[in-house]
Amino acid sequence: MRHQKPIILYGVKHPYRIREIATRAGLSPATVDRVLHQRGGVRDSTVRQVHEAIAELDRSPPAGRTFAIDLVLPASRQLGTDARAALDAELPCLAPIAVRPRFHFIADPVPILDRLARSDSHGVVVLAPPTPEVADAVSRLEMPVVTLNVDLPVGKRIAHVGVDDFEAGATAAYLVEQWLHDRAGDVLVIDGPDAERRTAGFRSVLAPARRLRVVAGPDQVRATLAGTHTIRAVYAPRTGGSAEVVTAFEAEDRRYDVFVAHGLDEENLTLLRTQRLSAVLHQDLRTDLRHACRAILRAQGALPGPIRSHPAPVQVITPFNAPNF
Repeated sequence: MRHQKPIILYGVKHPYRIREIATRAGLSPATVDRVLHQRGGVRDSTVRQVHEAIAELDRSPPAGRTFAIDLVLPASRQLGTDARAALDAELPCLAPIAVRPRFHFIADPVPILDRLARSDSHGVVVLAPPTPEVADAVSRLEMPVVTLNVDLPVGKRIAHVGVDDFEAGATAAYLVEQWLHDRAGDVLVIDGPDAERRTAGFRSVLAPARRLRVVAGPDQVRATLAGTHTIRAVYAPRTGGSAEVVTAFEAEDRRYDVFVAHGLDEENLTLLRTQRLSAVLHQDLRTDLRHACRAILRAQGALPGPIRSHPAPVQVITPFNAPNF
């Protein structure tokens, strides 16, 4: 069983997890599982206990329940800050339903996914590479799973939300090529953790004649600039560090024609308004996490309506449509 579906118990449908019913009935999860699937070997009184527990849960309004939603995300400080802020802003909108988010920032998601399979989680939001190991770990979860940005096969999750990082990187390269047009010049790429798919998308669209000068972080920009005079554009596939890059160019008395960055944080917004960034590619993380939480709550029967995926296009922000906040 991939995620909790309504089980018919002698004509009764319910959205509750086995552990919830077992706790309410005072029975073991194994006994409840046997009753729910009509495997026999249990007393009629035990069957009645399970019926009564489900009826009690039905009488408990969603406002009286707290749903634990686990977010399994890459080990990125910036992503952690952004995700927490997005959920802090969004959770009050789910009232009177109470949601308790639990964050897990980790390089290898498989161990934590296996641990969540034995937890009291009501749902999981996961952003992880689509490897066979991750897909297998997700398929072992009984609670509903929503993928963020990077999708998994439909049978292994209930919904997908967010932007596609490969497409976001391809969009960045398209903008760079449009601005540079037929002018020669190389592109400086400020690489970082979890930027592989964006960088791969960027490479897929960039003109073959352009060389990518990849550095591991903003602190290496000055040394790179000192060693080459062919750089005409900059691409920062990760959020943060744009101001350091601008400062490095200024310190070397160098100019760039195009600078495309990711993430509409306060730093990038300031650089955008002063036109030291050409464009910022922005993901509305709050909206994406809202859709993820609502999909899980619908799968748990706490909200009405169909469960749908919400893939989102990356937003292109320029100095002329930058928001005021």
